[in-house]
Amino acid sequence: MLISLDPELYGIIGLSLKVTLTALFFAALTGIPLGVVLALKRFPGRSILMNIVNSLMSIPPVVVGLVVYILLSNQTGLVGDHRLLFTPTAMIIAQFLLALPLMMGLTSTAILSIDKLVKLTAKSLGATPFQVALKVVSEARFGLYSAMIVVFGRLLSEVGAVMMVGGNIRYMTRVMTTAIALQKGMGEFQTALALGMILLLMAFLINGILEILRNYGRAS
Repeated sequence: MLISLDPELYGIIGLSLKVTLTALFFAALTGIPLGVVLALKRFPGRSILMNIVNSLMSIPPVVVGLVVYILLSNQTGLVGDHRLLFTPTAMIIAQFLLALPLMMGLTSTAILSIDKLVKLTAKSLGATPFQVALKVVSEARFGLYSAMIVVFGRLLSEVGAVMMVGGNIRYMTRVMTTAIALQKGMGEFQTALALGMILLLMAFLINGILEILRNYGRAS
């Protein structure tokens, strides 16, 4: 299937990577700073907020898909006039909402695992709160790399939310996981298995790139 250069297959692969990596980018862009604040700052309601984030880390994807569907629906949604439902944008939104609490929770865990002496030493040397945060993040960078790998794997293999808000429309919103579900439903188990192997190969390649980046950061 890969050697034949089937344009439909490569379109599905490209859309899968586009949706997953875009959602991962925005989840990291917002989730990592929020996770750092959650780990380092002391404020009223912090423990409650941490419990909420930890609970949302395991939220069922179909629940997120349902919420996004309602928000984007032409009949009931707050932004239904923009006609985002059954588009790649809707799929990115759903995956972003899935990834955000996971990125926040894993980031805060990585930050909290750093020895408190790092923070205390930086403060004793006159570092500002922002400089202290940067130092702690630098020390926790390997944990953050691992968090991104975990979130990427979760998003790449997700099917419920993207199926609900994307609709699995051929040439428009069909990604690897929804294509596998479709082929299985049609009884085309060999094709479904082949697509599953391609999905595993995609995950292996992307995770390999992230692992190389992590090892490069360790070496430097």
